[in-house]
Amino acid sequence: MVHGGGEEHRHRHREEEEQLRKMIRADHERALEEAKEKLKKSKDQIRAEIQTEKNRVAQNAKKREGKQLPQVPIPKLVGINNGDPGDPETREKQEKIKEMMKHAWGNYRQYAWGHNELKPLSRKGHSTNIFGNSQLGATIVDALDTLYIMGLFDEFRDGKEWIEKNLDFSVNAEVSVFEVNIRFIGGLLAAYYLSGEEVFKQKAAQLAEKLLPSFNTPTGIPWAMVNLKSGVGRNWGWASAGSSILSEFGTLHLEFVHLSYLTGDPIYYKKVLHIRKLLQNMDRPHGLYPNYLNPRTGRWGQHHTSVGGLGDSFYEYLLKAWLVSDKTDTEARKMYDDAMQAIEKHLIRKSNSGLTFIGEWKNGHLERKMGHLTCFAGGMFALGADGSPNDKAGHYLQLGAEIAHTCHQSYDKTVLKLGPEAFKFDGGTEGVALRQNEKYYILRPEVIETYWYMWRFTHDPKYRQWGWEAAQAIDKYCRVVGGFSGVKDVYSSSPAYDDVQQSFFLAETLKYLYLLFSSDDLLPLDYWVFNTEAHPLPILRSMNSTLSGNIVFQ
Repeated sequence: MVHGGGEEHRHRHREEEEQLRKMIRADHERALEEAKEKLKKSKDQIRAEIQTEKNRVAQNAKKREGKQLPQVPIPKLVGINNGDPGDPETREKQEKIKEMMKHAWGNYRQYAWGHNELKPLSRKGHSTNIFGNSQLGATIVDALDTLYIMGLFDEFRDGKEWIEKNLDFSVNAEVSVFEVNIRFIGGLLAAYYLSGEEVFKQKAAQLAEKLLPSFNTPTGIPWAMVNLKSGVGRNWGWASAGSSILSEFGTLHLEFVHLSYLTGDPIYYKKVLHIRKLLQNMDRPHGLYPNYLNPRTGRWGQHHTSVGGLGDSFYEYLLKAWLVSDKTDTEARKMYDDAMQAIEKHLIRKSNSGLTFIGEWKNGHLERKMGHLTCFAGGMFALGADGSPNDKAGHYLQLGAEIAHTCHQSYDKTVLKLGPEAFKFDGGTEGVALRQNEKYYILRPEVIETYWYMWRFTHDPKYRQWGWEAAQAIDKYCRVVGGFSGVKDVYSSSPAYDDVQQSFFLAETLKYLYLLFSSDDLLPLDYWVFNTEAHPLPILRSMNSTLSGNIVFQ
């Protein structure tokens, strides 16, 4: 069903489009006039103006950095350490996961300290374009809360010290807004809530300020990338005619709500609410959200829909916006439920042998392929089961179990017992990668994440068994002397390594494994919501803030 309907809706839609066009025209005309004025000035005048503007920006930044954040009541923090599973066998597994964390962290500490990630075979630092060209210590920020939860406090203190002395966001680096939000802001906020150390809150607030210029687009849909120094934003060259990506601009809500809560500045909440309102008013093909939206025109790009890469965490954050608001943000819940209904109708199918999978919608055609990233959805269905409309809680818990089973099959059908990047359901091929460039495993967490959620909600012992199989396979095939590396072919008994220890391996994969072998009173889901990088953020109870439509800070 297409969202909205009737002549009145179409008329309002046309009016909104016309207003947007007028705004864009006015922006262009103003820019043209400014350019004409500039051309009349001498080089020296222009240089002087640029210098004046630079000084003004630098002074404002200094003022903001020195600004004291307000004291706000910390939400009730329950279950931030211990998690003793009780029985010796499970405790032994929990200890093994902790040992794997020490191996990953210790080698990063020795060979790549301050770099974004580690190359465990080359034993040196590694970075990718999502972090720009700067050394921001991504692994340190991403791993902090995992270290804390595991009780590795010496390592945690090392990380905190590096952040205090070295983490500087006033660098000339073009970074991914989405990645920096989920890894850095999410990681810093979680470290703050767990430890109470003010430095993490301050750094999160400083970085958030640096991301705000990315929202300076005609529609308010942010650019994918922003230069931390200049504030200039742009989109990825490959993304559907200059579009922004649904899973990127749709995965800011949790962190931005917490930023508004902790800083007392509603701007962050307003930015994400504006995105939501814009999406609510748009027509959606078959009720599905396409993966691409043009930030200049406010129109969808190609009609591709995915619960895997490019779409995934948008849906997750609709559900979690409702959860983090203590279930008061009913607008977010309704959007989630409507989206799930469309996804069930158009994307979820059963294979010939009865495996439930989530395909990808491409221009009216369902591609019968599922990505490793999509495997997170099993956990999402389970997490969203309670509160489902029409008494469908049991149905969604069952759907979560079916997705977990399918994703386990994708692991079980490989030589290494580790899952490929993507797997097909075509003809006789079920849950297997066919193309060479889909056979790799880069230490991803999504399958283990789903095992953990399913364990929490059902306590079916198979989820711990499956998680242990995965942990053993990682330890056997991905562990090298200098850390952990991804592998290029999970169907080969002697695969080549990719020589990257991803920061999310420490933030997510090892955290979810540790939680899987811990008791339920470690980070209980009645009190915590995990961001899409597995950083736990406390639920904001209604006594502190109202998050359904307008924000109030006491």
